This record gives sequence, structure tokens and C-alpha cells, in this order.
Amino acid sequence: MVIILGVTLSATGVIWHSAAQRDKERELLFIGEQFRQAIRSYYLQTPGGVKRYPLRLEDLIKDPRFAGTIRHLRQIYIDPMAGTKEWGLVKASDGGIMGVFSQSEDRPVRVSFDHPLQRDFADKTKYREWKFVYLAGFTSDRSRPLP
Repeated sequence: MVIILGVTLSATGVIWHSAAQRDKERELLFIGEQFRQAIRSYYLQTPGGVKRYPLRLEDLIKDPRFAGTIRHLRQIYIDPMAGTKEWGLVKASDGGIMGVFSQSEDRPVRVSFDHPLQRDFADKTKYREWKFVYLAGFTSDRSRPLP
């Protein structure tokens, strides 16, 4: 009886851990897309002729290029996989931030993705390889440049 109870509790723990990890993955995918959209908004709303990426994530919360308050992002989200607000940054050639990624070394559970910008995540072995990047001048599927 005790052995059966122990096995049952162990199996329940594994199932709960997998469900919790899947929930965190969904949250990471949502938050990553929020960052991608905010970086896109910041880039496209650059005043003047030369478009720029933000220099700091905080610039997405309050854009320093404008006198009034322009928000491209509501807050700097906590990375659900690493549990901190410290994100890995994908830098553009001008030093600006064109994307973010989790710094978690954990192995993803998810293996298929519907979002066109996430399909290349399927072959990644760590969450830190899931890069949420805004590539200026490309359509949503990254394969075709904008006219």
C-alpha cells in the first residue's frame, strides 16, 4: 500500500511539473512577442529619417525621444523560465536592442509552433535559443523583405 502511494505521488509530481513548465513556456512565448512588438513599435516611431532600436529595455516603457509619455511596453516582464527581469539581449549593429531571449539553460518541452516567427524554435535545445527579434524590413514570416 505504501509503495503504491509513493509511486502515485511521484507520478503526480512529474505530471504537475510538466504542466507547470508548459504554462511557463506559454507565458514566455506571450511575453517574448510583447517585447518583439514593442521593439517594432519603438523602431517604426523613430522621429526623423534614420530608424533606431532602443538602447535599453526601459526605453520601451517610456520612450526618451519624445516630450510626452510614449509607451511601447507596459512593463519589463519577468522571464518566466529564469524568474528574473534580466533578459538576454540581441544587439543590432548600431548597439540598440533588436530582440530578447530567456537566459534559462533548461530544455524546452514544446516541439511545434504555430506562430510564423516561432517556427524555428522547434529545433532549439534550450530556452535561451528562443530569440524574440524584430528584424526591420521583413514581413512577419522573415522570408520576404517588405516592399
